[in-house]
Amino acid sequence: MARIDAFLQLGREQGCSDIHLAPDQPPLLRLSGELKPISFRSIGEEELWGLLREILSAEQLEALNAAEDVDFTYEATEGGRFRVNLFRKLGGIGATFRVVGGKIPNFVELNLPETLRDLVDARQGLVLVTGAAGTGKSTTLAALIGFLNRTRSLNIITLEDPIEFVHQSERSIVVQREIGSHVPTFVEGLHAALREDPDVIMVGEMRDPETITLAMTAAETGHLVLGTLHTSSATKTLDRVLDVVPGPQKQQAAIFLAQHLRGVVSQRLVRTADGRGRKAIVEILVNTPAIANLILQRKIFLIPDQLRTGRDHGMQLMDQALLQAVKKEEIDPNDAFIFAEDKRSFQRYVTDPSILPQMSVGGR
Repeated sequence: MARIDAFLQLGREQGCSDIHLAPDQPPLLRLSGELKPISFRSIGEEELWGLLREILSAEQLEALNAAEDVDFTYEATEGGRFRVNLFRKLGGIGATFRVVGGKIPNFVELNLPETLRDLVDARQGLVLVTGAAGTGKSTTLAALIGFLNRTRSLNIITLEDPIEFVHQSERSIVVQREIGSHVPTFVEGLHAALREDPDVIMVGEMRDPETITLAMTAAETGHLVLGTLHTSSATKTLDRVLDVVPGPQKQQAAIFLAQHLRGVVSQRLVRTADGRGRKAIVEILVNTPAIANLILQRKIFLIPDQLRTGRDHGMQLMDQALLQAVKKEEIDPNDAFIFAEDKRSFQRYVTDPSILPQMSVGGR
């Protein structure tokens, strides 16, 4: 058992989402969104190097010594599975261990809307799960893949960097490939996947124009493609996809989105009302004929109005989802106020008056 496993086991037992290690300070745990030190002495840089060397391969150590970031998954003897990022910084080395659930989550456990099931209940098209880093996109994708795996007979290929949740094939075949270990890049992984008779392709991160373009091609040619983007709302997601396409091809990209986009799920993690955890709050866009028409006309700025009035189609704005969760006393109203776009509807629920002056002119 590696010595670092003791910290990882403690972090998991405490219910944290991440464990942070840095020279000359004690380990830090992210609990309900806040960083808190554990009751332990500061760890020196040489000691930290010694802890990390025990779990690194020769190739990973070489990359780290060459000042490259290193991403991988680590299975602790007692502490479970973690997504690891190691990096160089001012003052020495840094390490972040993200806790990965051992069990594939489902919609009920994550309290996700039924609309998400409808989005992936299709033979082809593009479904995007978006949000900032650390907002639970990988967990939501795992729930979507798990649902398909249990309910349909499909060939599902995932491209991940790194692999987090490990899926056991049930009704479907689930082939998980890790960037750097099994394929060099997402682009090469997508090219390979298209030759492997897939029904569903999951792209863990659509981080560059070539990956986005190839994912769109895969969706257009008869596959269901699930992917993620680091965007904060459904409309910003559409803008991002159109922005990365070269000028002469933007109208073609708009036509693709109008015809083949199934939907966009944009999420944030908000502190629960009891302060003991965080809950995923989601904005949902479903590609209705009205939205497809706005995409074709490049009037993306009008789409929020469709989300606001599209509850019959399972749509909702982030502010609507936040307000509903506040009224049900599911989330902290102060956190909801901070995350809300139009803060006026949230003022009367705020319990910490010190955050109210943060409102700018016009109530935003």
